[in-house]
Amino acid sequence: MESSTLKDIAAKLNLSVATVSRAVNNKEYVKKETRERVMKALEEYNYVPNEVARSLKLKSTKTIAVILPDICEAFFGEIIKGIDEIVSPHGYTIIVSDTNENAENEKKYLEILQQKRIDALVFATVDLSGSNVKKYLSAFPVIFIDNIPEIAGIDSVTIDNAAASRMAVDYLIEAGHREIAVIIGSVKETTGYARREGYLEGLEAHDILVDEDLIQYGNYKEDDGFRCMEQLIQNRDVHPFTAVYVTSEKMTFGAIKALREYGLRMPEDISLVGFDVQDKAQLISPSITTIRQPEKMIGNRVGELLLRRLDGNAEQVSGQILLKPSLVEGQSVKRVN
Repeated sequence: MESSTLKDIAAKLNLSVATVSRAVNNKEYVKKETRERVMKALEEYNYVPNEVARSLKLKSTKTIAVILPDICEAFFGEIIKGIDEIVSPHGYTIIVSDTNENAENEKKYLEILQQKRIDALVFATVDLSGSNVKKYLSAFPVIFIDNIPEIAGIDSVTIDNAAASRMAVDYLIEAGHREIAVIIGSVKETTGYARREGYLEGLEAHDILVDEDLIQYGNYKEDDGFRCMEQLIQNRDVHPFTAVYVTSEKMTFGAIKALREYGLRMPEDISLVGFDVQDKAQLISPSITTIRQPEKMIGNRVGELLLRRLDGNAEQVSGQILLKPSLVEGQSVKRVN
């Protein structure tokens, strides 16, 4: 059936377009009987709202964009669910773009989304300078998650990444390990840099000398985790280690794969602490001890911050929200003391 417009509905009911519009938008000054007639007619005559026209009139599309470096990571999926839980009841929908860890892709998606008249943006950028997003900061609210660029006065919701690494290192040292390797993401991003600093601070706090050859750098992908773990294993005779801390979920999976291909058992031969590892189906054996971010809470805080910004209540907003990580104990760490 062909859809009808408000003008068509008004003509069929012998009402003014203004009256029908007030009924549709649940405004005052419409009699109960009239509102019921209108709502019944909307269904009967297959009325479909013209959202484009409405957005132009209201200067709002009720759309929030989320730009992520990798939508395959469960961490980001949980954050999106947390955001949606807060903003959906207020009529907002979410669209997601995946940059594949590429700053040029970020630039492209920012341009496209701005043209689509989004109301707000949630951004996990890989560009520490923030050069791509700066010109949009005055156009709509922008809230950063995960990696935070070097821009003063921006809104962000993240965890204390340095504290997360200190937590991992402290746990391994408490279990008796002192030769601890680490696989870090890009230190050009605040997440990688802060997690590296926390690792170094953890060793220093326990008077353990840093062996730079036990620090490997990847780019958050599974292949990087495999390559970095392989490098550590091949140099193990010269630079021994009994435990490894891997600072992202995908790199953790790559590191585990390398251990298995080299015939090393976890935790009997090498103990491991991962980051953001999720295994709800409990298919990984042994289970992985991992640092966890409060993904849903991050999403909820982002959603609440977005609504306050969109409502114009800037004075009520705490611009930078820092949440606490936690350590979930599995079976991947052997006690050696």
